[in-house]
Amino acid sequence: MIEIERTTTGIIGLDKIICGGLPKPSVTLISGSAGTAKTTFLLQFIWDGLQNKENGLFITLEEMPEEIKKDALQYGWDFEKYEKAGECNIEYFDPFELGDISSRLKDLIIVNNYKRVVIDSTSLFGMYINDTYKVRKKLFKLVQALKSAGCTALLSSEIPEKSDKLSLFGVEEYVVDGVIILYYTGMENGVCRNIAVRKLRLTNYKNGTFPFNITDKGIKVLKDDI
Repeated sequence: MIEIERTTTGIIGLDKIICGGLPKPSVTLISGSAGTAKTTFLLQFIWDGLQNKENGLFITLEEMPEEIKKDALQYGWDFEKYEKAGECNIEYFDPFELGDISSRLKDLIIVNNYKRVVIDSTSLFGMYINDTYKVRKKLFKLVQALKSAGCTALLSSEIPEKSDKLSLFGVEEYVVDGVIILYYTGMENGVCRNIAVRKLRLTNYKNGTFPFNITDKGIKVLKDDI
């Protein structure tokens, strides 16, 4: 059996579901509706890499880097010091000026030796392309660039409320190596959050949905027997 090199996610409990982590290199889509903790998931992934001496790049297409870093501090994740050390970068890309993001991103990853990369979110730059075929083509090129750069990457995508789709445009899941869905359900006594792996190449992952909480240290999958 071929041994698959893996990258841990940093999400407590999730790595047990996916055989120790994500294949390296690979690109995984993190999908969910508003409020499902997608950005927290991405931040936790980058933070875990920094604790393991793996340089990380967080690309935001919506919020400003200062807002992202402020959100991270509530979990005790101080990205500022890693940025000053040249080990991490949280960078804003203007969706209107992306152009050929694939080539630009690949060069950035290789030059800075980024081992983990996240983009939050692909939904935003896809909204400026009205043709579904063109969206898929652009995403495919992006995924190939990330993998050829040798990193493990996460892309986030918004899912409309009460939709049975896995992504906003319905094409993202076909060009990535994996899909992880975050669910949010309002209940009388609070909120129920669940996570499910819908696709992950080279991985005998566990099927089903697993409850998770957002703690003061980030996301934690609750199931004890996974």
